[in-house]
Amino acid sequence: MLSHEPETTGSEPLLRDYFFERVRPIVEKALADNDRGHWPLIVLHFDFKSTEAPLLHAVWNLLGEYEGWITTAVKTADPNQLSPFEPKPILVITEESDEQEEVFFRQVPVGAKLRVFGSAHDTPVEATSREERIHLAATLPPEKLLSTPPTNYRRWWNNSWFVVEEGGQKQAGDWTAADDRRLRALVEHAHRLGYWIRFYTLDGFQPADGQGWDDDYNFGSREAVLARWKAALAAGVNFVATDQYEDLATVMKTAGKP
Repeated sequence: MLSHEPETTGSEPLLRDYFFERVRPIVEKALADNDRGHWPLIVLHFDFKSTEAPLLHAVWNLLGEYEGWITTAVKTADPNQLSPFEPKPILVITEESDEQEEVFFRQVPVGAKLRVFGSAHDTPVEATSREERIHLAATLPPEKLLSTPPTNYRRWWNNSWFVVEEGGQKQAGDWTAADDRRLRALVEHAHRLGYWIRFYTLDGFQPADGQGWDDDYNFGSREAVLARWKAALAAGVNFVATDQYEDLATVMKTAGKP
């Protein structure tokens, strides 16, 4: 079930109903059309706040019920050998915790299908203070932030905006040519290694327009976030997270992005 509260009431929706059954018409039409060049149509991203094994197993089993809808890859005996994707309308990704890798990869038999793909472990950055960590995140060469190649399970790189502009969204000024070069260097490094790359969470709104959105991710105006959205799309960023998905979708269509 899905809930934002520590105590449940029994009225919470099940993940099956909240997501999978709601997208059934989209997925079934996509499978019938068989236009694989546009798959995946949907990226389902699990940002787990709790990684107890029973929860992870429950999600894994639910994904198994809908495996025919989900992009998979065969588990190889060598984790460093990447098997090709079997594309389907939905791609399922999750983040970097080792607890998730244990359930979603290590416990999967060799030759079986992987249903979900984790993010890379960042290279640890030594710093004496939070301020130094923030500074290093935005100034270290990309290869110092991520140095290991992808594995059969870990296929993407997840980043806060701190690695692009020092201080992230709240400290960002005008979008500059130097910022654009930094963004492109990160994207090119990820792609050169063989990863997809994601940045979170790119919002731009006036305080009165927030809908419960986290102000720490707010560039402060639509004009400011629009510059970052356009730059991310032009640089080849694979996943852009935002709370303003309708606005971003319009920008993507204008830019000719699927």
